[in-house]
Amino acid sequence: MEKENSGQRGKNKLKINKCKECGSYTLKEVCPNCGGEVRGSHPPKFSPEDRYGKYRRRLKKEVMELGE
Repeated sequence: MEKENSGQRGKNKLKINKCKECGSYTLKEVCPNCGGEVRGSHPPKFSPEDRYGKYRRRLKKEVMELGE
């Protein structure tokens, strides 16, 4: 027998999010602790053909220099 939801694989996956404000993890779209904005907690997939990698690295370096 087949499962009822076999055609819906991946559609209802829960994705863990991280709050930008307090840093807590949640499965919700808004942080339950502080009400802040959340974003995905996983980094993007690595690709050796990354066209924008040099721009991201330059931005990260600039941000790190400002924080010192």
